[in-house]
Amino acid sequence: MSPRGSDKYPRTVLHTYRYGPDSPVQVLAIHGLTGHGKRWETLASGHLPDVAILAPDLIGHGRSTWAAPWTIEANVAALAELLDAQASGPVLVAGHSFGGAVALALAAARPDLVSALALLDPAVALDGDWMRDIADAMLSSPDYPDRAEARADKLSGSWGEVASDELERELDEHLMVLPNGRLGWRISIPAAMSYWSELTRPIALPPNPIPVTLIRATRTTPPYVTGELLDTLRAAVGDRFTLVDLDCDHMVGQARPAETAAVIRDLLG
Repeated sequence: MSPRGSDKYPRTVLHTYRYGPDSPVQVLAIHGLTGHGKRWETLASGHLPDVAILAPDLIGHGRSTWAAPWTIEANVAALAELLDAQASGPVLVAGHSFGGAVALALAAARPDLVSALALLDPAVALDGDWMRDIADAMLSSPDYPDRAEARADKLSGSWGEVASDELERELDEHLMVLPNGRLGWRISIPAAMSYWSELTRPIALPPNPIPVTLIRATRTTPPYVTGELLDTLRAAVGDRFTLVDLDCDHMVGQARPAETAAVIRDLLG
């Protein structure tokens, strides 16, 4: 059953960012786990200024509600509501990391809303032990004493090749003072714990083949893009599936905005 109108997954108002012309939405951009919608700003404003892009904060992230449920289905229901209200027809859905899993689930649940998918180093159907380790690490060290340590943590991870001004904008937008006086990301830690588990769920597929371009970040170690995901998409989508390898780490849209924009333009065109 479609999540639209379901009592189990009630409608949720998401905080959203709009980029480009004041016209019906052409692209829905879905950020990754622990991210926020404003991460798409440089890509949208600098490389796709003529494209109407809607970039929400997912549930438990940024300035959207942090109330449970923290599931892929709850986000799909909320995103479908946004598109029903702001799009005049099916749109291209771009999803980074966890956003790729949400994008696939949206296309499976509401194929009428999705014309094509751009999956940016998507995190789908991942190993449960790996996700447990990541969740344990986050739970044991969820905050920082100051901005410098938060910056260092980003630089030592997948943000190491992102431009310094982009990283500073990330810290400005997403770092906040916690009740204990330390600094942390503007996310719900309980929601994040749930979402790490959601990343182990099976691959969702649209009922009919649509164009799908998957950008694989070749420096992501261990890789999020699995052979299982590639084989499944190739079998389901056939010649409408395209794999693009980019020599970068996991933050594809921030590290390679021009190349990412080119993929989106190609799918729109």
